Amino acid sequence: MNDITVAVADAASLSRLGRVLGEAGVSLEGGGLWAGVAHYLVADGEAARRALRGAGITDVDVREAVVVPLDADVPGALGRMMDRLAAAGVTLIAQYTDHDNRKVLVVDDPPAAREALA
Repeated sequence: MNDITVAVADAASLSRLGRVLGEAGVSLEGGGLWAGVAHYLVADGEAARRALRGAGITDVDVREAVVVPLDADVPGALGRMMDRLAAAGVTLIAQYTDHDNRKVLVVDDPPAAREALA
């Protein structure tokens, strides 16, 4: 799975992003928009990048995402997960939840994150 990151100025920009990806058959599996930056989980990051670039949206970042289960109903679960990443020296770039209630982590070192969370 991949995280795509795109600067989004307004609702019309986000609408265009969703429309372009939908027409290309790229499904958004989770994500959202924070402070003008959209992060979305997609199965094929390169397909998303090609579709967006083809539509003139050129500032697209694609990163490997680490997708892991999170016991969302257990108090402190997120804190314990972040403690393990921090202890492993993994830098967190973004985090959100996907449509299957899993935690999506965008990090500087995906293999180290997977090892820390195993």
